[in-house]
This record gives sequence, structure tokens and C-alpha cells, in this order.
Amino acid sequence: MNGVLGEALRYLNDPLVWTRPGGVLDLTVEHLGMTALAAGLAAALALPLGALLGHSGRGSGVVVALSNTSRALPTLAIILLLATGGLFGNGATVVAAAVFAVPVLLVGAYEGVRGADPAARDAARGLGMPGWRVLCQVELPLAVPLLAAGVRTAVVQVVATIPLAALAGGGGLGQVVALGMGTQRYGQVLAGGLLVAALCLVVDGALAVLQRLATPARLRADHAVAAR
Repeated sequence: MNGVLGEALRYLNDPLVWTRPGGVLDLTVEHLGMTALAAGLAAALALPLGALLGHSGRGSGVVVALSNTSRALPTLAIILLLATGGLFGNGATVVAAAVFAVPVLLVGAYEGVRGADPAARDAARGLGMPGWRVLCQVELPLAVPLLAAGVRTAVVQVVATIPLAALAGGGGLGQVVALGMGTQRYGQVLAGGLLVAALCLVVDGALAVLQRLATPARLRADHAVAAR
């Protein structure tokens, strides 16, 4: 098979491409590590903030403003801005990807907590529960489906964004694409794109399973009934 597609398939079928030091397997591990770090940073900021704003019921304007502002910033522009400040490679990409993930996580946490069953919330308050217990023991458990969906979407977006690290001297699977572009081996560029797409699908599938396991059976049944 000739052409770019044939070159891509030959690249992907070369065992040394996968197993050599700095090969696809090593780059995939590095890619996933950067993804976990970026998603963790974003979650540490967005999930508590979104949950607190959803609990108070007064943060819709803040959520919309933060979400729109963050989404309006191109990830590549953030990486280049950080590079001018002296932060290059993986560090710049992790920060930029975290900024990119914040809006999805923030909205998921806010909507999940805010949309908790009002009857359950009122019953907890009627029992004399303080606000923090209502949030932790009632609203957050009921918010699990939306929280998990937000995490799933954000992580997959981060996986797809991390290849930009190669433009700032970083690692991950973007190295395959960058090296292919630099040597004009466009089959390798295509192979790199296919690897990133495949990794996104694998991560999304794994998170879909975890999302289902994290959602209580009763909530799954309620959502299924609502969907019908």
C-alpha cells in the first residue's frame, strides 16, 4: 500500500517504533501522566468551587463568566504565553490543558449540586443538618452522574490537547506528529494523529465504565426513566 496511509500503517506496524526507548509506549505513558496532572490540577480548583457555588445557589453568573473566559483562550496561545515567561515543554502544556479543562469541570460540579433533588435537600435541612453536611451527604452523592460526566469529558479533552506539548519542546504523543512534520514524513504525522485518537477512545471507554460504577443503581434507573 503506497501513499500517506500506507506509510502510516508501516510506521504503526514496526515493533521498534513501539518498544524502543522514547518510542510510542514510553510516549503514551508520558502522555497519560501529563493528562492526569493537568486534570488533577483543574479538578482541585473547579470541583470544590463549582460545588460550593451550586450549594449556595448564587454563583450562576460567576460560573458562566469563568467558563466563557476560559473557553475563549486558545490553548496554544496560553502555551506560547507561558513560554515567554520561561515555562516550556511539559509544564507549559499541563498548565494550559488544566485551564482548558476547568470550565467543563466547573459547570458539571455546579449543575450537579444545584440540580440535586430539592425534596432531599429540604428533608436534610429539616433534620437540622448544617450546610456542609447537606452538601457532603446529600447534594454531592446526588450530583455524581453530572460530576462524573464532566470529569469524563474534561479528561478526554485534555488527552486531545496534550499533543500541543511538542510545539513547546514537550513530550507525549505529539512528538510523533512533530517529528513527522519536521522530516516531512506525513505518514508518521497521520500515524501520530491516529494514536492520539485511539488513546482518546480508550480513555473515554474506561471512564465510561468508571462513571457507571460510580453512579448508584437507583440514580442510573432514574436517569434511564427520564431519558425514555
